[in-house]
Amino acid sequence: MDIVLIAGLWLDGSAWDAVLPELEQRGHRGIPVTLPGQGDGATTATYDEQAAAVLAAVDAAEGSPLVVGHSAASTLAWVAADRRPDAITGVVLIGGFPATGGNTYADFFEPTGDGVPFPGWKPFAGPDSDDMSPDLKAEVAAGAHPVPTGVTKGVVTWTDERRHGVPLTLVCAEFTPEQAREWIATGDVPELSDATALELVDIDSGHWPMFTRPAELAALLDEATRR
Repeated sequence: MDIVLIAGLWLDGSAWDAVLPELEQRGHRGIPVTLPGQGDGATTATYDEQAAAVLAAVDAAEGSPLVVGHSAASTLAWVAADRRPDAITGVVLIGGFPATGGNTYADFFEPTGDGVPFPGWKPFAGPDSDDMSPDLKAEVAAGAHPVPTGVTKGVVTWTDERRHGVPLTLVCAEFTPEQAREWIATGDVPELSDATALELVDIDSGHWPMFTRPAELAALLDEATRR
């Protein structure tokens, strides 16, 4: 099966390099998406352009792909469920949740000029990054791309209620399934509260399992293709 892979803020398609051969061994073709303004050489882009790039990858895939979003890009993966509910096998979210409609996409950090640079590891101290070695942290930071403010401040809209029935898997990375269930039950993540085909799975990792647990992550994605 084709699996569309969308990494979170500051990352390009190469974030999935260690996962791709693991998926291939399981009979899948990984399709990493390098988002506009986030590693494609452009310095400006909008949220809508990134969403369009995801839909283009879905449309170009063979058959009904699985769509995977990491961190903030969970919203972009959920765009595929909203715009292509009948054309995809399902959605997997890794360590993130779709933004609530009417909210901004990822306005979490202060921009510098026209972009939001990687803020360093201090904001991610603790469970997010405890499983990353100093060398890995340096490597990831060196390859990070500033995210255009036109992306981070873009307003998210949802259009098709059928998205709530798309098979959805939440990979609980730096948090536990129990924590996620509490957030969902209290309405903190409305898109997941309304999902009717949601499964929570655990992985023993921090926020970036594509770097620290690629084989385990690929196994979970393989399982999601059969839901």
